[in-house]
Amino acid sequence: MARVIRLLRTPELGPAGIELREMFAAAWAGKDGEFSDDDWASATGGTHVMLEVEGVVVSHASVVERVLETNGRALRTGYVEAVATWPARQGRGYATEVMHAVGSRIDDGYELGALNTGLPGFYERLGWERWRGPTAVRTPRGVIRTPEEDGLVMVRRTPTTSELDLEAPITCDWRPGEVW
Repeated sequence: MARVIRLLRTPELGPAGIELREMFAAAWAGKDGEFSDDDWASATGGTHVMLEVEGVVVSHASVVERVLETNGRALRTGYVEAVATWPARQGRGYATEVMHAVGSRIDDGYELGALNTGLPGFYERLGWERWRGPTAVRTPRGVIRTPEEDGLVMVRRTPTTSELDLEAPITCDWRPGEVW
C-alpha cells in the first residue's frame, strides 16, 4: 500500500477540507462533544499533516502556532489540533505515523509542542509529557484559571526548548471555543 504524508496549509486543502470535516465528524461521533465549527477554526491557520493510503486521506493532525507562557517566558508553540483517523481505519498505526510527522514539524519550527487530550497514554508513548501544573487562559479581562484542563495538557520538548518546570502554572492565549 502506498502511504504518503502530505503537509498543506489550510488554503491549499481545496476539496480535501470537506473530506477532513467528514472524517472529524465520524471520529468524534458519540464522544463527549462533537467536532464543532470552533474546533475547525482552531485547526486552521497552520499546517495540516495528512496520511494518505492509496490516495485517500486516512488520518490527520494540524499544527497551529500559539503562545504559551510559563515562569514569565513566552514560548512559540506548535499546538496540535484535530487529530483524527477514520473509524474504520483506526488501530493500524496511522495516527502514530501522523504524530511522528507532527513531532518533526514541531521540532523544526517551535520552542515547544503542546496539545490537550483525554487520551494521554497515546501521546506519552510518543514522548509527550503531561503538564502537571495549573492551567489558565490569558483574556482581555486578565488571566482566568482553567482547572477543568489541569492534567489534560501535554507538551513536547524540542531541540530549542529551554528548561521547563512541568509543575509551574502555564497559560495559553485566548481563542473562541475551547481555549486549550
